[in-house]
Amino acid sequence: MTAGRLAPGRRPPQILSVIGARPEIIQAAPLSVALAPLADEVLVHTGQHYDAAMSENQILAIRLPSPRHNLEVGSRPDLEQLAVGTERLLRIIALERPDAVLVRGDTNGTLSGARAAAAAGLPLLHVEAGLRSYRVDMPEERNRVETDRLADVLFAPTEHAARTLRAEGARGAVHVTGDPLCDILESLRDRIRPAAGDYVLATVHRDYNTNDPARLASVLGCLARVPWPVIFPVHPRTRTSIAAWDLAVPANVTLVEPVTYPRMLELERGARAVATDSGGVQREAYLWGVPCLTLREETEWIETVETGWNALVGVDADAFAEALARPLPAERPRLFGDGAAAPRIARLTVKFLREKLEEAA
Repeated sequence: MTAGRLAPGRRPPQILSVIGARPEIIQAAPLSVALAPLADEVLVHTGQHYDAAMSENQILAIRLPSPRHNLEVGSRPDLEQLAVGTERLLRIIALERPDAVLVRGDTNGTLSGARAAAAAGLPLLHVEAGLRSYRVDMPEERNRVETDRLADVLFAPTEHAARTLRAEGARGAVHVTGDPLCDILESLRDRIRPAAGDYVLATVHRDYNTNDPARLASVLGCLARVPWPVIFPVHPRTRTSIAAWDLAVPANVTLVEPVTYPRMLELERGARAVATDSGGVQREAYLWGVPCLTLREETEWIETVETGWNALVGVDADAFAEALARPLPAERPRLFGDGAAAPRIARLTVKFLREKLEEAA
């Protein structure tokens, strides 16, 4: 039976869906809408982002249903956060008795969900599978690699990600679905008005950019080379580091509180360029047709670099200034799908779970 609306009398599959960090919250919205007529989705918030600006405000802004559970993992050392998240998710699994666990992205919540699914003997579905930075000191790389190894179904956002999974011999079924982030941006495109003025937008949150005073100072040094004002919505960890090390913020840089997702899209769309270490912001800049300068030496979204819309500048101020002055590429091919990734993922998910339930019947 194909995955359409549920037949009368058929029990909907129940999916435990894990969110926690801002990108996961944003990507969850279109998939929740697509799953609603097909399955019972139990949203679980890990509590990894407990700051209102990074969590509750984002849920409200994109109208995601309120999570049924919050694990209240909070801010802990890396391995402790993983252990606590896995243990608490196992308790929720025992309570809710879902048919599968769905995770997305590459956070500690992602890997906690994957480990909990494996421990409970449940099928694991991974949205945004197959991304690689090949940077072994990134917790995100560990999280995505182990999650992909454990997953039964892998939803790759791009052909490049799917090729990576197949080359690695992924045991799960690989599907190229497009990116749910593209879905939500395209659904908002006609309503998002670009912010006014000449400015560059900056975001910085990666551990290796914020845990080293010399490197964070170099990030600020890059932003000092921008000939326009820089609007910098500051992640709480980044703000804490700047204050703790008494780093000088360049005169052209304005630090502001984190903004809601719609406001972030307005700032991205109106910017002359975006400087970021965020994977989500790299993709959004590409989708808006705004040049991106990535404050990293590598990226999971290599396609955006190959097309010329994204430049990997690290924290080299000269490379940053040179990339900022480059002309825009003539073409911007469609990389992230057709804006219908979430319905595609929902249909594939329910088809897989129905087959599983029929096998067990």
